[in-house]
Amino acid sequence: MESEDQSMMDAPNGFDGSHDTPAPGQGGFDSSIKNAMNVDMDDSEEYSDTDEPIKLMRRRGLLPTGCCYDDRMKLHANADFGPTPHHPEDPRRIEEIMKMFKKGGLVFAGSDSELLDILRDAPTKYMWRIPARPATKQEICTVHTPAHYDWVQSLNDMSTRDLRQLSHNMDQGRSSLYVGSMSYEAALLSAGGCVETCKNVASGQVKNAFAIIRPPGHHAEYDQPMGFCLFNNVPVAAKVCQNEYPDTCRKILILDWDVHHGNGIQNMFYEDPNILYISLHVYENGTFYPGKPENSMIPDGDIDKVGDGLGQGKNVNIGWPSQGMGDGEYLAAFQKIVMPIAKEFNPDMVIISAGFDAADGDELGGCFVTPPCYAHMTYMLMSLASGKVAVCLEGGYNLKAISQSALAVARTLMGEPPPKMEVPPINRDASKLLDRVQAVQAPYWECMRPGIIDVKEMGDNALRLHDIIRNHQRQVLSDKYAMVPLFIQREYLFKSFEHQVLVTPGIHVKRKILFVIHDPPELKAMPDITDNTVDPHNGFVLDGVTAYIEWAHKNDFGIIDANIPHYITRSEDYDAYIPRANERTLQRQIQELVCYIWDNYLQLYDVEELFIVGVGNAYLGVKILLTNRDSKDRIAGVINFVTGSLRPIKSETDTELSSWYKQNSLVYVTNDHACWGDPELAKKVLKKRFGGVVRSPVVGLNHMMETHAKDVFKFISERLPGKSGNTTQDEM
Repeated sequence: MESEDQSMMDAPNGFDGSHDTPAPGQGGFDSSIKNAMNVDMDDSEEYSDTDEPIKLMRRRGLLPTGCCYDDRMKLHANADFGPTPHHPEDPRRIEEIMKMFKKGGLVFAGSDSELLDILRDAPTKYMWRIPARPATKQEICTVHTPAHYDWVQSLNDMSTRDLRQLSHNMDQGRSSLYVGSMSYEAALLSAGGCVETCKNVASGQVKNAFAIIRPPGHHAEYDQPMGFCLFNNVPVAAKVCQNEYPDTCRKILILDWDVHHGNGIQNMFYEDPNILYISLHVYENGTFYPGKPENSMIPDGDIDKVGDGLGQGKNVNIGWPSQGMGDGEYLAAFQKIVMPIAKEFNPDMVIISAGFDAADGDELGGCFVTPPCYAHMTYMLMSLASGKVAVCLEGGYNLKAISQSALAVARTLMGEPPPKMEVPPINRDASKLLDRVQAVQAPYWECMRPGIIDVKEMGDNALRLHDIIRNHQRQVLSDKYAMVPLFIQREYLFKSFEHQVLVTPGIHVKRKILFVIHDPPELKAMPDITDNTVDPHNGFVLDGVTAYIEWAHKNDFGIIDANIPHYITRSEDYDAYIPRANERTLQRQIQELVCYIWDNYLQLYDVEELFIVGVGNAYLGVKILLTNRDSKDRIAGVINFVTGSLRPIKSETDTELSSWYKQNSLVYVTNDHACWGDPELAKKVLKKRFGGVVRSPVVGLNHMMETHAKDVFKFISERLPGKSGNTTQDEM
């Protein structure tokens, strides 16, 4: 080991036996040094009651930032070594962070002779070294079972062969753990270092601190190791602080920004009202590590896991839907969820389970959080608990990313302002996820309730707006054009699409038919910014389809209007916010409906000129009809308005379908569609299988339908005398 990375017990400015800081009233240094060291002023100096706040502020301003590190934690190594690449939980992780701290001038590395001058003149210039010590069995067993402690201790007595075999067996799947001959000692030091770090913060010996420790802890369950973790360091430290400082450290916030969910911490405090656990992690519907436990009764990292019993609401999971999240998503989560809940909780101390595997450059995490973002998140957390923040290392496996990120956090702890940064726009799916988290947590936190409604509280008289809008459409279309609901014999379809399909009377004898498959009308509202309520006169419904129905009626078309809801509600739906149906569900619903209408109505009619209009996501119905039914010879033309996925039309059995579609369709694509931003993709969408694609100069469905109405009416009118028939056209 390098000589500069000496044990904390030998650190020149550590809290150890060779450099004891005098206790209040014991003397030792002169009074100016004593003041800098956070010991009591001379007894002769009196403070009145009104001076006490000033005294407290002065003392906190002179407190240093602590740092805990011990080389011996590097001795935890994989007994099952071999020629394969090094395990991601690399012993060098803590060494690289410590080197970066020294390189950045955060940790004193000079001679003892300089120490007194530093203590007198600049006591907060460097981080104060907090020595790690082995945690006791009593401390470990505040959150772990004695049997689990004994199992970790038993590693000491195993032969190298047995340790290698154990590592080989456990370092896979959900266990994902390796062990070695010194794992027990390193695990005790890691837990003990975490305890001492948190105790120094809780007792006011330092204003905040950073524990550079390993092995990590947040995956370890109360009765078993897991995910590179033997003992769960942060819960051990939290419990010890609660027990030793019951009056000043009762409520603790544990903020876990490791890219993996801290299942162990969550489960240990799931019913504890005095521990608020907030985790930002990748969830990916339970497929991202640690995933879902085998026992379905054990909670996972999904957002609906909020705690149980007295601990309800004290568990906040922000489980990202995918990897790839970065500064925008994490800062949005802090501003929208983390900080409002944390402020309402009002903790006595904050412990950060600081995994840096969400950092930009960490391939295992696959996210893009930068060092400035970590600095800003730390800065926000320092506004809580009078600044009592303990940062305890968890994961993070890219040595460069972990050391740079840790350096940014440490500098912020020491009082440097976070660097200026450009915040990128937030991912759309992440934004929706944060809205869902807010809705889930609203019953437990006042700060989460604005804009959230409780459907159950509204009673049986509450109606969802999409049903009211469709009923209004039905009434208008009935009054203007005598349109009536189309009879659907299948029970499931009837219940799902009751009043969603309307037709003009006598449609079976019409020679011209316009079949419109469309999304529900667009809603726009201007809420009251003070309470987020929406008055009816400040809400608007935009329905671009009505102009097309009016034109078709004037030109003696039979009309089929099929409204495809974004979600088909059920009687048991009590969530105020329900996401739209996914692609698979939408396709199944549209396929059943469109094929039913074709098989039981359109195919049987003696129609000569059939035109189909697809609007929004519902234009998937056009593709389904053309590819699932031999229908193209009966269709005179297709018009689509697209803001989402562009859907190719091709068939294995009908080789001319794509060419026909290209020749007989207009496909208007919104001006801001992603395909126009990529020259190669823009060329691809002009090929025949995507139809007669036209880039619209406007954005949005209603704007496109209004802008291109005349062109569409002309397109239809020109085809009325007779359609083109089967036309082939080469790929463009």
